[in-house]
Amino acid sequence: MTEFVKVGKKQLRTGFTTGTCAAGAAKAAAFMARYRENITEIDVILPDGKNVTLPLCRNELTADGAIAAIEKDGGDDPDITTGLHIEANVVLNHGKEITLKGGEGVGRVTLNGLKVPVGEPAINPVPRGMIQTNVKSVLPKGYGAAVTISVPGGKEVAKKTFNPKLGIEDGISILGSTGIVHPMSEEALKESLALELSVLTSKGYKEVIYAFGNYGLSFLREHRVSDERVVKVSNYIGFMLDEAVNRGVERLLLTGHIGKMIKVSGGVFYTHNRIADCRMELLAAYAALEGASQKTVEEIYRSLTTTAATEIIEREGLTAIYRRIVENAVKRGESYVFGEVEISAILFGDDNRLLYMDEKAKKWIGEFAHA
Repeated sequence: MTEFVKVGKKQLRTGFTTGTCAAGAAKAAAFMARYRENITEIDVILPDGKNVTLPLCRNELTADGAIAAIEKDGGDDPDITTGLHIEANVVLNHGKEITLKGGEGVGRVTLNGLKVPVGEPAINPVPRGMIQTNVKSVLPKGYGAAVTISVPGGKEVAKKTFNPKLGIEDGISILGSTGIVHPMSEEALKESLALELSVLTSKGYKEVIYAFGNYGLSFLREHRVSDERVVKVSNYIGFMLDEAVNRGVERLLLTGHIGKMIKVSGGVFYTHNRIADCRMELLAAYAALEGASQKTVEEIYRSLTTTAATEIIEREGLTAIYRRIVENAVKRGESYVFGEVEISAILFGDDNRLLYMDEKAKKWIGEFAHA
């Protein structure tokens, strides 16, 4: 299935995540193991319940199951994993469980703070759920399956990712929150974001919400705020603050995960990790300001993820840090626009858990939820 999205003035082809490929390969292998016949393509169930059909680049029956593979295609996104073969080896059994293992080229988690426990293959929760759902859909009643996901060449490719810094060893991660890769040509994406804001303000909206990514959108939906006045600004916070001024926005609500909002609180307005990654330095500084011991400050500073740092913050009763993040993000944002836009902010953590919102945000989100 080939789909295109308009990004600015360009038509760019979408692709599929490693999670979608793994789920499709696993479903195909389970189907072949059950019916003992080869197939050349498979329908994959995405997280939103929609189906896509993907071709197989490997379909092999084995003595006790089957192996299937799908070639990763990231579309027009500059995706380093494009071209890799995501393989699944499936063996059926007389049980009710679907077990999941990581084979060659799939990373293994060695440090705390990630969404996957230490010792487990680096297959994120959404892809794990996709694999379970897709395999179950073809299993006979009373059967389970042992699924092993492999990525030949994944170990070498992983050296060019952030996995080694995160303590993920020997391979890539199997990722994806929606199953679809949306291409991101930087200039075209910025043009598209500016156009999206222009459309909102042309409708008369003077109060707008900026979500820093898919997690921000999910958080707002849980709080009954429609997408109508929301712009997903990705890493381009500064650019979109300028656009807010240019388009006459009067009130702006920033909604972001702690991993992004902490950067804005430190005056970073382009938040991609390759350009700016000051999360732990800022969190450690805030912890020190809250009176944390040197040992705790160092523990936060050495954390690999904001998830791990959050666990320390809450264990040590340092949650006033969340207020500092929001207040500083608002202060930095309003300074960036020279006070021409009134700003408030909402900070959340993993699983859309609210960490802190300022008083203006409480008032505004109530208004927006019923607008």
